[in-house]
Amino acid sequence: MRSIVRRMGNSSGVIIPKPLLAELGMQAGDDIDIGLRDGSIVIALVKQHPREGWSEAAKGIAAAGEDAMVLGEFGNAGDDELAW
Repeated sequence: MRSIVRRMGNSSGVIIPKPLLAELGMQAGDDIDIGLRDGSIVIALVKQHPREGWSEAAKGIAAAGEDAMVLGEFGNAGDDELAW
């Protein structure tokens, strides 16, 4: 399938036909990784967001009572002189 590189503002882009997106399991708005491999542009669907699941994990840690501070409270030099 042939296409052309199009101007998009200060950048350039390629329209990916809907059948190709469907075959790859992608849709408009999906996060992708884009890079180069052996002189070709490679586009891959990002399967997971970097911090996906952190909220649920934090809730589980708190529910288990394992959310105590590791270093404890500590101040900085001059904190007692600060006026809020």
